[in-house]
Amino acid sequence: ILSGAGILAGPPVRAQPVPTLLERAGANNMEAAVPRVTLRNHFARPFDSAIAAARTCYSQHIISPSDITDKQRTTIGPATFQGGHHTVYQHAHFEFGLENVSRHLVWNFLHGHPFYNSEQQSQRYVRMKEPEAFLPPLEGRAREIYETAIDRAWEHYRELSAMLEPVTHEVLADIWELDRKGSPQRNKRVQQQAGKKAIEIARYVLPVAAATTMVHTLSGIVLHRLHRMCRSGDTPWEAAQVVGEMVARVKEVDPQFFERIGFDPLAEEKMPETSLASNASGAAAAEFDRRLDGRISRLVDYSPNAERVAADALRFTLGLTEEALPDDEALRRLLDPSVNRYRLETLNVLEHAPMMRALNHAHYTFIKKISHTADSQDQRHRMVPGSRPVTAAYDSPDPDFITPMLIRQNPAARARYEQAMEEAWAAKGQLLTLGVKPEFAQYVLPNALSVRLVESGTLIHLMHKWTMRTCFNAQEEIYFASMEELEQLREVHPRLGRYMGPPCVVRIGNAYPVCTEGSHFCGVRVWKDFPNIQRRI
Repeated sequence: ILSGAGILAGPPVRAQPVPTLLERAGANNMEAAVPRVTLRNHFARPFDSAIAAARTCYSQHIISPSDITDKQRTTIGPATFQGGHHTVYQHAHFEFGLENVSRHLVWNFLHGHPFYNSEQQSQRYVRMKEPEAFLPPLEGRAREIYETAIDRAWEHYRELSAMLEPVTHEVLADIWELDRKGSPQRNKRVQQQAGKKAIEIARYVLPVAAATTMVHTLSGIVLHRLHRMCRSGDTPWEAAQVVGEMVARVKEVDPQFFERIGFDPLAEEKMPETSLASNASGAAAAEFDRRLDGRISRLVDYSPNAERVAADALRFTLGLTEEALPDDEALRRLLDPSVNRYRLETLNVLEHAPMMRALNHAHYTFIKKISHTADSQDQRHRMVPGSRPVTAAYDSPDPDFITPMLIRQNPAARARYEQAMEEAWAAKGQLLTLGVKPEFAQYVLPNALSVRLVESGTLIHLMHKWTMRTCFNAQEEIYFASMEELEQLREVHPRLGRYMGPPCVVRIGNAYPVCTEGSHFCGVRVWKDFPNIQRRI
């Protein structure tokens, strides 16, 4: 992985020639191609804190880490860990700075579970000026093909950014009525937003190998689990490097946290997915698409009595009879923002409100097809978990990608975009022909890569997601998927669906300001015609 993620703020500019990946990496610079992992914050004595927590369970007072003896470290530590009593290792947290890790690793491994917190560099709003990408252990012709593919992806990105800015500017100028309300401040705002929208769409051609930078915080037990499972999924080689560095940083501040407890990483051949995925075929993708029936997201299962069960749960929580609180009134008390101020909180307090936990008993499952880059954001809704694919199991010689709305509507941009897709899949095919592992070949595929997943959640968490992601500022694909999901919710449970919508729809007539986005207001009064209003950009 190459150091530094080149960025340039401000509106799009015609890019000057930049050094290629090969020129900057050097012909024999593989030793430098490693992630950079720093430990930004940590518990002072994480292992002793865990042992002290364990002892506190059987003590009349709080045990301090300074009270722990070496005998207790030797006996209590392994006994609790080997016996599966892992909560004591969850107290200690480690805050890492991760630089130059691939976005594919983040999507597949670091964010493939719900037990983390990340703040990651945005490709939507930060211009990726130079090719910066994961560089696998390839040599000769394979390495040349790989590096050329990365460089070509960046060329397409720069060209599409320049092509799309006039398009995004035209749409935004119409939304903001520059012809009637033009002012220097408004003109500047539209110009800035047009540039951001252009790179947001152009990023679809960047490879999943693209490097990213992030702050990533984990509990001690999650770090142990990542260490154990680092050779799972699509990115075992890169994951082993990154997790190995994370473990090394922790050992520097407290060697005991891994030396006294823990398991070695599982070998790839011992993981059940390894043998099962060997039977994968392209038929699965076709079957999935047939079941979608033309949708982005399709409801395939739900709690049939969700409305009744949610109403019952509220009554039982508050000690009320059905006569005192009939179903319709119960659901109104749960969901109508005019009588339930929890709906107006920008701080998500739903799980902390006793009455709102009644929504945990309504469950919905969707099958969904979105791009790799969209799903990288969608999966951050960790309380709405998904079963995401092993990418290599869906390998196809033919391009399999998602096309953003504005590119579909612009013939010149679409031609360039589809050229980028053809080149990416051709490079992947060339690498496979040379005997490169699918694990490494797939890194040249674009952000536009189709991801087919199964996603489930309870209404309490889906409601939060739908509120955030039906805002016009939400990522395009997630917005349209969420709107489809709300439409299907209203079909099966109209008394629940009637109260759903973006923050401005929830707040209109109930709270001020109506839009919670402040200076990032989309410019459209969505609340006047939701859900029928059409998103244009």
